Amino acid sequence: MIKYKLKCENCKLSFDSWFASSQEYEKLKRKNYLNCHSCGSLNVDKTLMAPKLLSKSREKSFYIKEHKNQKVYEKIKKYQKFIKKNFEYVGENFAYEARSIHYKSKNKNRGIYGTASKEEIKDLREEGIDTVTIPWVEDKNN
Repeated sequence: MIKYKLKCENCKLSFDSWFASSQEYEKLKRKNYLNCHSCGSLNVDKTLMAPKLLSKSREKSFYIKEHKNQKVYEKIKKYQKFIKKNFEYVGENFAYEARSIHYKSKNKNRGIYGTASKEEIKDLREEGIDTVTIPWVEDKNN
């Protein structure tokens, strides 16, 4: 995608528009599909534009942000590995299994993990069933 600043030569209106590519802009211009959304004129052209460049400080802050995101991602993956190793996966039956443990099971320390809707989690908490919601990321390597 590319964004161009366009200007109507009739009413002098300046506006931005997105195109799939520079070739797409040229094709639409050639077929007279570009028009001013104010006066309807087909006399619309690109204006001078400056590319948006990252300064050294912005480039550094971008790198730091990406680095922090990677650290968070790695920490989540570490927690997921621990959970998979030490807890039983119950899938979509999480709410049912959590209630079974809370109300019926003699082994209250049985650890489970799975998926539940926000409403199911809210109901479990209202019933006094301790639950924790954590972000779950897909492994990009698989």
